[in-house]
Amino acid sequence: MEFNEVVKNRYSCKKYSNKQVESEKLTAILDAGRLAPTAKNLQEQHIYVVQSAEFLARIDELTPCRYGAPTVLVVAFNKNEVFTYPGGKRDSGVEDAAIVATHLTLAAANEGVDSCWLNFFDPDKAASLLGLPENEEVLMLLDLGYAAEGAGPLPNHECRKPLSETVTYL
Repeated sequence: MEFNEVVKNRYSCKKYSNKQVESEKLTAILDAGRLAPTAKNLQEQHIYVVQSAEFLARIDELTPCRYGAPTVLVVAFNKNEVFTYPGGKRDSGVEDAAIVATHLTLAAANEGVDSCWLNFFDPDKAASLLGLPENEEVLMLLDLGYAAEGAGPLPNHECRKPLSETVTYL
């Protein structure tokens, strides 16, 4: 699919069918995340693919926003392998994981797979419920699947501020 079409047509799916994402499409999505740039190419991300009934139930304990998706990607990063910026106030963990997550989201759209970026959950509880290592922090959850019949973008999907309100040339 043409890139501009991918970004224009992608929306946050809020209702999924039970059709599972094909393994070749899932691999393509995961590979796009692997190719995402990270600070100093540290690649501190770790993606957990949740498809089992047991772990999907754990996701449902964390958030009401799975919307029946048959696959959820948990995007985490290793807090001990991040780049610390000059001044020592910030590190690259959250932004690197966000770049990876964005690649996953757009790759899903490119593969014809619907998704929804979830941030309505407690990251510490997520790490605990999923049994993640202590050095990993969860950034987001990404629902993946195929839209159920009647699902579609929210009414405000195409409402965007003009560039003049969001961009300033200096």
